[in-house]
Amino acid sequence: MEFARYDINKYSPRQMVALPLVLLLLAGILLGYTTLATGLPLKPGIDFVGGTAVTAFTSDSRETIEATFSGYPLLSVGEGIGGGKYIQFGPMDDARHQSLVALINEKYPDAKVDQIGETFGKTLQSQAFLALLFSFIGMSIVVLIAFRNLVASGAVVLAAISDITVAAAVMQIIGIPLTLGTTAALLMLIGYSVDSNILLTTRLLKRKGKLEEKLSGAFRTGIIMTTTTLSAVTVMWLVSTLGQIQIISEIGAVLIIGLLASLMSTWMLNAGILKEYIHRSGRK
Repeated sequence: MEFARYDINKYSPRQMVALPLVLLLLAGILLGYTTLATGLPLKPGIDFVGGTAVTAFTSDSRETIEATFSGYPLLSVGEGIGGGKYIQFGPMDDARHQSLVALINEKYPDAKVDQIGETFGKTLQSQAFLALLFSFIGMSIVVLIAFRNLVASGAVVLAAISDITVAAAVMQIIGIPLTLGTTAALLMLIGYSVDSNILLTTRLLKRKGKLEEKLSGAFRTGIIMTTTTLSAVTVMWLVSTLGQIQIISEIGAVLIIGLLASLMSTWMLNAGILKEYIHRSGRK
């Protein structure tokens, strides 16, 4: 693996942190603008705004289903369980919803119809936000206790924030909605980001040896870990995308984006901060 033998020591700390900080700033601006415009940093799925989900056991093509429901706020058509189709509709008033249910029962008598109310969707929104918030708070406390160093702990937290922020911004750009599944993927990214950053911080601050050697060793180990995980997630995404399993495909896409962002936030941002800190503090 040639990438694992890349010389990470040839760049200065300022060169290492420049690109991640610029991307973090741009991602923050994009998410901030979206929040001001829509009230949420990401386009929400029906989990968070309400809507209707239909599982229809039919061999009809996507185009046929789209034509059948062209008069309704159709969001997506994907593969469901057991070879069926999973169809999502946006919010609509009661009269229109009853009309939709009547059409579904006429076309697909064995279909399963689930409706998520707008109030329940807002409750899920707040719960997802609290889950992300408490994850960051818990992670920050654990890291601070582990290293007892504000600079090292702050660098780990900043890298995790950068990872999630950049991943969320890319989700917004390419149109991946915020659902319960993609929220779970973002939570997984927090854990993975902390794991790789703790590896780096432990190697640099708690092991003996020259800084360049410790950084190179940590980089080789971390790259092998991340690329192995990235390969597995990519296969999952390809299989689910080809099979039109939408929720798994979206989770896989978020994980791929986040893992790529994690490479940058760990081995450029965090590594650059720690490298500068060690130089300034005169640590041996």
